[in-house]
Amino acid sequence: MTRVLIAGVSTRGLAESAVRAGYEVVAVDGFGDLDLAACASEVHVVRPDGRFSARVAAAAVRDVSCDAAVYGASFENHPGAVRALAANRVLWGNPPAVLARARDPRRLARVVGDAGLPSPRVRLTRPPPGSRGGWVVKPFHSGGGDGVAVWHRGAPLPRRKSYFQERITGVAGSIVFAADGRRAMPLGISRMLVGESAFGADQFRYCGNILGPAGDPQFPADAHLLDKATRLAQEVTRAFGLVGVNGIDFVARRGLPYPIEVNPRYTAAMELVERAYGISLFEVHVRACRQSLPAFDLAAVRRRTGDAVGKAILYARRPGVLGDTRPWLSDAEVRDISPPETRFAPREPICTIFARGGDAAACFAALTRRAARLYRDVEGREARSA
Repeated sequence: MTRVLIAGVSTRGLAESAVRAGYEVVAVDGFGDLDLAACASEVHVVRPDGRFSARVAAAAVRDVSCDAAVYGASFENHPGAVRALAANRVLWGNPPAVLARARDPRRLARVVGDAGLPSPRVRLTRPPPGSRGGWVVKPFHSGGGDGVAVWHRGAPLPRRKSYFQERITGVAGSIVFAADGRRAMPLGISRMLVGESAFGADQFRYCGNILGPAGDPQFPADAHLLDKATRLAQEVTRAFGLVGVNGIDFVARRGLPYPIEVNPRYTAAMELVERAYGISLFEVHVRACRQSLPAFDLAAVRRRTGDAVGKAILYARRPGVLGDTRPWLSDAEVRDISPPETRFAPREPICTIFARGGDAAACFAALTRRAARLYRDVEGREARSA
């Protein structure tokens, strides 16, 4: 059996996919959730000073014997950590040089503009007086919406290395795809949930996705959007040489995807593709890294798929200590289960929930109902463990 090292801030979804595909998994991440421990043969938790560090994680498993290495968030922002992770192992994923290109917002804007597709404007200096439209300030090493803020004229620049990106009005979404360095094969398109108070999120914080069937009204001009997002994935793949599974976050406006950033690795939306369409994302990733793309017709699959499937990350609304979360392991719609006695601060993740619905609106309603029940359960378990 091939022994694969999976590294990232949260690895449970990718690890489960790998185990289902027949691989033995060694995981290193920042949480060590109960369901990760249930599927991986070995788990290393790395959280110095309360935050995950890709560099420290790579160093922690330097001497662990594995045949191959795969990374998730937030390794895309740390090419040096990827290089260390791949030492004496086969790397299944984009190499450091590709990451440096794909994560550069200026290069992305040029590639998209040269292809005749729309793109938000990008600036390294504050917009001049009289410039039209709104702007957000984003860290170069962004992830999950952390550090992203609306820019107000006269406001001081943040200390972290950041850039300005034009704020586009529309629906946040993402396309996930497999790539072989030259071609892209779309695997799914979903709406992104951002800043939803029902899940304890605020501002630009990512908190889930909803994968809807063809024609779902969560995206106006759904078919046109899929066509343009597919072309976007193709242009980005060819320009940057992407391999494996990747994602592009965008804002959909009038049937056009305005790309916000490239995620050149496994993304949180991908397990919805696996749940909805029954394909192995890990196996697709491995084969795409070997220049073999699947025969997959996303447009046709979406027409045959009747329901919407969604996920939401539940963030803590106040400080607390979890009670006994082990009973959650028997619930297939709860994942990323924090161990009992986990202490958390506001805005830290507690778990992930899943739901289905006849369309995206019904799926979102089901997620909010499930979230309310989980929050009540958390409060009850806190009281019983006090």
